[in-house]
Amino acid sequence: MAGNRHSPPHLQKLDSSNKSILLQRRMAAFGTAELDSNEGDCLVQLTEDRPLSTVSVALSGSSINTNRRRQLEMLPAACSHCGESFDVSDKVLKAGGSEAWHEWCLNSTGECFCEHDFHVLFKPCCAKCGDYIVGPVVRALQASWHPTCFACHRCGRVLADAFVKSLGRALCRECNLEERMQSTVRYLCNRCKDFVDEAELLRYRGDNYHAYHFACTTCRIELTAEAREKDDRLYCIRCFDKLGIPVCARCRRPIDQERVVRALGRAWHVEHFVCAACEKPFNGTRYFERRGLAYCETHFHQLFGQLCFLCGDSISKECVQTCGKSWCRAHFRCTVCDREMDQKSKFYEYDLKPVCKRCYQKFPTELRKRLAKIHKQIR
Repeated sequence: MAGNRHSPPHLQKLDSSNKSILLQRRMAAFGTAELDSNEGDCLVQLTEDRPLSTVSVALSGSSINTNRRRQLEMLPAACSHCGESFDVSDKVLKAGGSEAWHEWCLNSTGECFCEHDFHVLFKPCCAKCGDYIVGPVVRALQASWHPTCFACHRCGRVLADAFVKSLGRALCRECNLEERMQSTVRYLCNRCKDFVDEAELLRYRGDNYHAYHFACTTCRIELTAEAREKDDRLYCIRCFDKLGIPVCARCRRPIDQERVVRALGRAWHVEHFVCAACEKPFNGTRYFERRGLAYCETHFHQLFGQLCFLCGDSISKECVQTCGKSWCRAHFRCTVCDREMDQKSKFYEYDLKPVCKRCYQKFPTELRKRLAKIHKQIR
């Protein structure tokens, strides 16, 4: 029975004059100019991490000889896909020493490819030369590279150990340092006339100095770039903090006494004491506190206040709350006749909305009885 098996019609092997489905797909994707003689009936190349080398064993032919039987005995007992045994008339494809397939079963799994197609479909391409990467791969700068192609953008030296990313480029450490030296802004000390690094830079009276040229006014310790100025005198950080000068809660810098705003238990620059929602300075206007943050009146009511059921705006003044809703004082009206009411007005609840007494009396008697019964049950 095994000799009469046939593959399903949609898995039948194409004639030699036809191109494989994989080849047709690759021709559409890459064009015929990029395809070479490696295309054809080469079927086996395992994905995942299986060995790339493959062995194809054909047991077809009208006569059965000793060599074919010997080949059949060397195959696994059954097809790795369908589990059925092999017949001497079947064409069998084998990979490694433990797996083999009927030809039609291999075509149906969609898991195996020839080496050329496997590289095209699954191997990464080098960002420099554009070739497929077989073997070690370097992944950097959101791309893949051959180890020999991943080189410094300036000097071309292969970056075998480490690199520095600069403006989207890979540089060796020497080239990166050279670029930094060329691009770094350098200052000239007004006292010794030598260049000043930013780590040692101290600005005093509008000029640039090495910080070590100065000492703290109080403790006489040599100053660093973190020194502070007060009343035209220089202080180290420690002595400056002892002066009791207020520090802004937002920018953490000292505040002049004329420009200090004290609120929420802290000190602020005038321009830094702003609404937590819109970030507009209060400039002496009223603010509202919520969980340690300051809000202007508009945003406080929008975020934490009541919204009018009719207009949808926040209610900043008198609020009417009834029927499970809130209204602006001017928007609390009869739902039927739109007559303005207040909380002292006689009204009835209908569909969670207020109805004045006059309109309620016009409701059908049966409806009023039913509403009265419902309200009585709720209470």
